[in-house]
Amino acid sequence: MAFEIRSVAVVGCGVMGTGIAEVCALAGFPTVAIKATGGDVSVPRGKVLASMDRLVKKGKLTQEARDAAAERLTFTTELAAAAGADLVIESAAETLAAKRDLFARLEGIVRAGAVIGTNTSSLRLTDIAAGMSHPERVVGLHFFSPAQVMKLVEVAPIPATRRELTDAAIAFCKAIGKEPVVLKDEPGYVVNRLLVPYMLHAIETLEAKVATPEAIDTAMKLGCGHPMGPLALADLIGLDVVFAMSRSLLQELGDTRFRAPALLRRLVHTGQLGRKTKRGLYDYSGEHPVPNPAVFEFDGPTLQAVATA
Repeated sequence: MAFEIRSVAVVGCGVMGTGIAEVCALAGFPTVAIKATGGDVSVPRGKVLASMDRLVKKGKLTQEARDAAAERLTFTTELAAAAGADLVIESAAETLAAKRDLFARLEGIVRAGAVIGTNTSSLRLTDIAAGMSHPERVVGLHFFSPAQVMKLVEVAPIPATRRELTDAAIAFCKAIGKEPVVLKDEPGYVVNRLLVPYMLHAIETLEAKVATPEAIDTAMKLGCGHPMGPLALADLIGLDVVFAMSRSLLQELGDTRFRAPALLRRLVHTGQLGRKTKRGLYDYSGEHPVPNPAVFEFDGPTLQAVATA
């Protein structure tokens, strides 16, 4: 009999973890969201409920469906709450040591046969699974931010992964309204191998004062048909996440395209991480985003200067 995923646990209640949990609950799956860092769970729970409320307000979700999804979604700080899930999706800190430790603990908690998935965006799965007693349960499930909107999930089995569990993971992605693509276990998979150098080069272009942040983003949106510019995208993902991906991919692949620009390092080290801290490459403290004046002064011509000349 084919294995079927009927319940989910998500470990990590950051932007990605809460987004994944919301998607699963809305799709009808009983879902446990586990705050890996401990502490009050009211904040991540409030974020998910507020997100669903916005869908109701926009007419994209009925109040009844919102309430039913909220009933299916439980928040906790106890890793043991993952014990009954058919699928556990890890979405915690993007470091190999942290993920290995978490996987080792999960293996002693989750029930026999359950899928242990990871949302890693830059680490090699075989390295994460090293030392596990049952690596055949591991599969990469890389969602994209915001998980509530983005349709793609990169599905990456490792050589040891049981075929029926890979098939179950693919079926699960389709059941929550996502489009799975299956690929090899390689650092960065497809999207981040191409996307991370793009964002890093955009930050280098800003650092070189080729143009303002708005001009760089507008050029890529209108010139290449991208829905969002690379600088705004980096802020949305989180500059700390972009920095972590660049470091991991540079170490894994040894390609200088993944070297972090000085500006990115400085922003991360000063806690200016993008939208989640209200300041990154842009300043989000007002009604509309504006370039962060603390990191950029443009000494070339601007549209306003040209118009008033």
